[in-house]
Amino acid sequence: MISKNEIKHIQSLFHKKQRLEQGLFLIEGKKLAAEILKSNYTIKKIYATETWTKANDIKQIEITTLTEDELKKISQLSTPNDVLMVVEIPTFVTTKTYTNQLSIILDDIQDPGNFGSIIRIADWFAIPQIICSNETVDLYNSKVIQSTMGSFLRVNIMYENLEVFLQTNKLPVYGALLDGENIMTTDLQKNGYLIIGNEGRGISNAVLPFVTHLITIPKFGGAESLNAAIAAGIIVSHFR
Repeated sequence: MISKNEIKHIQSLFHKKQRLEQGLFLIEGKKLAAEILKSNYTIKKIYATETWTKANDIKQIEITTLTEDELKKISQLSTPNDVLMVVEIPTFVTTKTYTNQLSIILDDIQDPGNFGSIIRIADWFAIPQIICSNETVDLYNSKVIQSTMGSFLRVNIMYENLEVFLQTNKLPVYGALLDGENIMTTDLQKNGYLIIGNEGRGISNAVLPFVTHLITIPKFGGAESLNAAIAAGIIVSHFR
């Protein structure tokens, strides 16, 4: 049984302001639950169906067993998937930088699905970190978390003022633009930063001056542009 206050509390975590104030976020589904249980993240509470509870012998975390109808009341998924967890947002103290590897910079990416997919791409290609502008969608947005399929646990993600971050940078900075150099013929270095711009306006005017290499995916058909995550995946595959 779940109380009205608990439902209200969980639904409040659908909103960024409340997530930040409470230091909590939500994950849903058996796959993500299994990933979180193996991680260093602190799980505050679990809401799950009896089937999931019986299949997972967990004694150290409080579990509330719910019916499928009760789970629907606190789920953001169109089809709830057995388990929802309230998880503590970790506190990152230091900024990591890598001088001998490729990193991705996201300049005001707004779509949660794009962001989550880019995190999965980084995980697939073993890119250790993503640096986000402060205007990029919140990592702990439920749609972002779901679309990462657990990859957010293996990629270091931080938010920075990109102008300040890039001012002291001495590594190559690759910017994805429509009028850049063909990535198929460009000599791509293994270290540096790849900037993926906003879905609608591309790389911002404030960040553009820091780009040292303008690159593009050659176009053969009639489409005006590519989805930001798809473009990121194609470009990163060429780096690798």
